[in-house]
Amino acid sequence: MHPGILSNPLFRTILARLGSGFVTLFVVSLIIFAAIAVLPGDFAKTTLGRAATPETVANFQKALGLDQPAIQRYATWIGGAVTGDLGLSFSSGSGTPRTVTGIIGPRLENTLFLAGITALFAVPIALTLGIVAAIRRNSWLDKALNAATLASISFPEFFVAYVLMLLLAVKIPVFYSLARITPDMGAVEIFQRITLPVLTLSFGIIAHMMRMTRAAIIGLLAHPYIEMAKLKGVPPWRIVLRHALPNAWAPIAAVVAFNLAYLIVGVVVVEVVFVYPGIGQAMVDAVRTRDIPVVQGCALIFAASYILLNLLADIIAIATNPRLAHPR
Repeated sequence: MHPGILSNPLFRTILARLGSGFVTLFVVSLIIFAAIAVLPGDFAKTTLGRAATPETVANFQKALGLDQPAIQRYATWIGGAVTGDLGLSFSSGSGTPRTVTGIIGPRLENTLFLAGITALFAVPIALTLGIVAAIRRNSWLDKALNAATLASISFPEFFVAYVLMLLLAVKIPVFYSLARITPDMGAVEIFQRITLPVLTLSFGIIAHMMRMTRAAIIGLLAHPYIEMAKLKGVPPWRIVLRHALPNAWAPIAAVVAFNLAYLIVGVVVVEVVFVYPGIGQAMVDAVRTRDIPVVQGCALIFAASYILLNLLADIIAIATNPRLAHPR
């Protein structure tokens, strides 16, 4: 590798953040494995029923590898996870072993699709409203937007989901109350089925991103170079877009990344309410059936997504504000 690249502060910072991300993911994997290991209930006993003899239960546990020491089971699991092998599912409707990756893969694609559509819808609206609120600070519009976003944050997701379902699927049957999608559906039907989940997820993240964008821009408007631009007669919208906004990308990128991570990690409630076939629904089903490998795989993917998106936010923040690469 060229020595000049290694001396680049941004590159060194990225390497340091990558290293800390891997360490964090390793620690999280230990917590996930330990937390699931101490959960009450036994898959073998639950599957075989109360009438099963201890010998039958022991043989079934041996076949699943549950008789091995915890350290050995963790080493096997994390070693396979590094290579993309999350093991075999304990449950199988067809009687043949199914890989955890094969179960989670299509569900993860659905969750990423839902999160992507929500992000494309919510992020531009949130940033626009935040900029408008900052430009019109303390006006009636700013106060109305702040009141609306505060109300949006206050309502829990399941409440918003059921209200939207009642209004737009029952009273006014425009969209579907259930978001089950299949590959053979057309684009229009898929849009109708995912609209309510997208709206439910958008309420919270639009409010959060809008408030953070407004706060970041207002915090910069008090700087001397902004005052100088005002004295020169530069219009407010131009001051915000050309002077304040470029310097506000660091906090804005952080809050956008946080909300994108939430779209992947925090969709469990929405997927369960709308019966959407995503990874959150898969995890809930796996917890219900005590399918430990699937639960561990889903939790590890959630953790990796959160860490990766926060790493991306750090990189964007440092790239837009090089001073962050030189911590005091």
